[in-house]
Amino acid sequence: MPERKHPDWIKVRAPVSGEYLRTKAILGELKLHSVCQEACCPNIGECFSNRTATFMLMGDVCTRNCPYCAVAHGKVRPLDAEEPGRIAQAVARLGLRHVVVTSVDRDDLPDGGAAHFAATARAIKQRLPESRVEVLVPDFQGDFASVETVVRAPIDIYNHNLETVPSLYRSVRPGGHYARSLGVLRHAKATARALGRELLTKAGVMLGLGEERGELMNLMRDLAATGCDIVTIGQYLRPSAEHLPVARYVPPAEFAEIAAAVRALGFRHVESGPLVRSSYHAWEHVS
Repeated sequence: MPERKHPDWIKVRAPVSGEYLRTKAILGELKLHSVCQEACCPNIGECFSNRTATFMLMGDVCTRNCPYCAVAHGKVRPLDAEEPGRIAQAVARLGLRHVVVTSVDRDDLPDGGAAHFAATARAIKQRLPESRVEVLVPDFQGDFASVETVVRAPIDIYNHNLETVPSLYRSVRPGGHYARSLGVLRHAKATARALGRELLTKAGVMLGLGEERGELMNLMRDLAATGCDIVTIGQYLRPSAEHLPVARYVPPAEFAEIAAAVRALGFRHVESGPLVRSSYHAWEHVS
C-alpha cells in the first residue's frame, strides 16, 4: 500500500539555525544520544534551535522491537557509568532549566536501567540544583522496585507513555502491557506520597493508528484514575516503509476537541496537537 501523503498541518521547516547546529555539536562532542535524533522527531529543528533536547540514556539500541518506533533494536552495549555526568555537563552548557531524560528499553538489565536514571537525575541536580528533571521511563517490566528507585531520585516529573489504546497493543506495542503501564504510573504516584512529597506524573498517546474515540476516552479515564497529572496527545508518523502505516491523519480541529474532552476529566495539563510529542514544550506543561 502506498504511503499516505502528509497533510499540510504536518509539514515542518528543515533545521538550519546556528543554535540547532550548536546543540547538535554539543551532543556529538559529549557522545550523547537524543530521542530527537534516534526517533526521527519532526520537532528536532525547533527544539534544537531553542537549545533543548530529550536525552536518551543507555545507548541507541533497544531490546524491544515496537513496529511504530524508529529506534534501532538488537544487541545492546554495557552501561556507560560516565554517561550521567556527561548529560549533566550538556545540561549546563545548554543552560537548560527543564531537562527531559528518556532511554531505550533495557530488558536485559535486572532493574531495567532504573539506577542509571537515578544517577543521571542526581548528576543534573548536583550541577544545576534549580533545573527541573523530567524522566520518561520504560515500564521496567512492571517491577515496582525499579519504579521506586527512580521516584526516590531527585526528579520532578515521572513520565511513562501508554502509546495507544488497549485493543491495539498486540499490533502496536507487543512488548508492553496496558494494565502494567497503568500500574507503573499508579505506583509512582503512591510511592512519592508515601515519601511525603507530591510528584507530577505524566503520560502520552499517539493517534492515527486505528483507535476509536470511545476507546481513547476510556484510556483517559483509566489514566485519570491513577492520579496522572499531565497528558500529551499527538499524531503517529510512520518513520519508514518498514513501520506501521498511518491509518488516519487527525486534523488539528479534532485534536482541539479531544483536548477539551480530556481536560474535563480533571487533568492538570493537556497538550494535544498533530506535532505534539511527550517532551515537546515540556517546560510549559508545569508552568
